[in-house]
Amino acid sequence: MIFTKSTALENQKSDIPKLSLQYEQIAIDTHTLRSLDWDRSRFDIEFGLRNGTTYNSFLIRGKKTALIDTSHLKFKDIWFEKLRQEINPTEIDYLIVSHTEPDHSGLIKYLIELNPNIEIVASKVAIKFLKDQIHQPFKSRAVKSGEEINLESTSISGIEHRIEFISAPNLHWPDTIFSFDHGTQVLYTCDAFGLHYCSEKLYDENPSLLNEDFRFYYDCLMGPNARSVVQALKKIDSLPTIQTIGVGHGPILNFNTQLWLNHYREWSTQRSTGENYAVVCYLSQYGYCDRLSQAIAHGIGKANAQVQLVDLIASDTQELSALISEASAVVVPTWPIKTDSELQSNIGTLLASLKQKQWVATYDSYGGNEEPIDFITNQLRKLGQKEAFKPLRVRDEPNKSVYQQFEEAGTDLGQILTRKKNIAATKSLDGDLNKALGCLSGGLYVVTAKDNEGADSRDGAMVASWVSQASFDPPGITVAVAKDRAIESLLQVNDRFVLNILQENNYLHLFRHFLKRFPPGANRFEGVELMNDLAAGGPVLSDALAFLSCKVIQRMETTDHWIIYSSVEKGNLSNTQSKTAVHHRRLGSNY
Repeated sequence: MIFTKSTALENQKSDIPKLSLQYEQIAIDTHTLRSLDWDRSRFDIEFGLRNGTTYNSFLIRGKKTALIDTSHLKFKDIWFEKLRQEINPTEIDYLIVSHTEPDHSGLIKYLIELNPNIEIVASKVAIKFLKDQIHQPFKSRAVKSGEEINLESTSISGIEHRIEFISAPNLHWPDTIFSFDHGTQVLYTCDAFGLHYCSEKLYDENPSLLNEDFRFYYDCLMGPNARSVVQALKKIDSLPTIQTIGVGHGPILNFNTQLWLNHYREWSTQRSTGENYAVVCYLSQYGYCDRLSQAIAHGIGKANAQVQLVDLIASDTQELSALISEASAVVVPTWPIKTDSELQSNIGTLLASLKQKQWVATYDSYGGNEEPIDFITNQLRKLGQKEAFKPLRVRDEPNKSVYQQFEEAGTDLGQILTRKKNIAATKSLDGDLNKALGCLSGGLYVVTAKDNEGADSRDGAMVASWVSQASFDPPGITVAVAKDRAIESLLQVNDRFVLNILQENNYLHLFRHFLKRFPPGANRFEGVELMNDLAAGGPVLSDALAFLSCKVIQRMETTDHWIIYSSVEKGNLSNTQSKTAVHHRRLGSNY
């Protein structure tokens, strides 16, 4: 059953960002209070958003009443105003906290002030986190998989709202729980199955509009925990038919629920098959550890390597030991000088579980009171492990370029882990076919991109030869970009870039410069003569034959590349007497 009647309350100020609320019925006795953040352009570890986002709460009214999650602090005034219009906050019996990330828990403190008797229902780890966050007493109940609360039924609907909880750690925080209402068959999953997409459309009627944002969200936030996703899917498989998924971000999943579940199953199975994986450790809610670890994990995933994020604060000791000892690579953050007994025990387990021949690396948490990174690095060296990448040092509050450096370090590690598999795949290609593919020639180009949004910026460049004109009106081109290229994250839909066309007899210096391997965070344009103001999206190389300024319109995924279709907005030719440099390959198994 689908309910569509709604009321909305909007922030009338002219301030940016634009904020609004939506209150709509999604099931019997069940409403969603959606906080629409129309202009939010960045999220978590500087992932770019092109469609804003939403923060969704849910109100279930049986004989007793439960609220699932709150909202971001920026919505405080209009959110509570709307809540009071619908219900007296003192009449809410339970607040179910799916997880404690601030965009969902930012108003909990104020709700408790309005209703000191409300009982917070959450995982044990979430309750611990909340105590550290809000610094005031509250009633609580820690729940595990299979436990329930019963809101009972009203005389009007006759529906018994029996809420069953499913532990889903690491999706994408260590404290996550799902909640399933057996009365309405709605599964509440907070971050899992969501997407950053702001629209007044309540439901997922048109999956083609959502597919790209859904996949991008998965790759950024859920992919690094694919093993945990698989475990969560196994748990919800035992539930009755799921009619609706009440997600924490984006439209409610109702029209195509099974499609989205199948996508998660397929992608997570692909990412978690095999034994060769990296563990990226972090300390939840300490410094910038959460976001920095996600950047490393995202980079590892771009190289098509398996990765698992592990919280050193909340992890079970036995599970931690198994994950570390079986991993091919382990990335370790700096930890506080003063630690409680549980964290100290897990750090001891981490060090004891490391094995020889593992790749290891360290990074700064930037929490302000941790052990020096060189001290931890030296501890690891004494154990005889191989260094996966140089220690990642953070000297100031992390910005886009720092997150880019961490992502690129992760990609380098991912390439180490997949090297043997990629070589084997290349050798398995039929010899005649390989030579025939090599006969496909192409031009030589350098793609440049620069993100100038905000106070800081990040940039990238790569040599390309798989480029082709794809349309006349409007003029458009396609560029094939390997998934593990650092520049790929700057080529999302609506991003701009510059295609520099290299000229014969004057390209080798540029070809060699941009073809070399750059360390994470390195300036790719150092020593190269540029013209920075000619085109939007990136610098123009002074020695290029011509340039095309392009805007990304669409992306198509292949097994190891993204095909980027872009409209050409501007172009110029510097030398009418020269021709494009041409690239001939011997084999089709490499560039």
